[in-house]
Amino acid sequence: MSRTIRVTVRGSFDKLSEAQLAELVAARAEHDLMNTAYTAEGYLAYDLPGRPFFTFRFLATAEEQDEIPAITADAEQRAAAWMAERGYPVKNLTAQAVDMSEVPLGSRGKREAGRRR
Repeated sequence: MSRTIRVTVRGSFDKLSEAQLAELVAARAEHDLMNTAYTAEGYLAYDLPGRPFFTFRFLATAEEQDEIPAITADAEQRAAAWMAERGYPVKNLTAQAVDMSEVPLGSRGKREAGRRR
């Protein structure tokens, strides 16, 4: 069974230069916290200049549960690499994965699942 894995990588920007901050603020519409999505390439969201924190959201699949730690570590590394490639200093990176097959269905999801049977 293929499992859908959502990985959220959190961190904060660390001592951005004025030019870096201006660049990120100018691009913030592309990284809006209100329009986030989990994607294979990763979706970056932040609220600069108000808060120095960011999240990257990654979507992956796994065949076995024991693949999830490697997927989580990969997502964290990819987020760090993306920031490093652009010269953005970051700190306090953490990653958390959720196996969507283990998330309980709400009442709407249960109704929809019942219709599919």
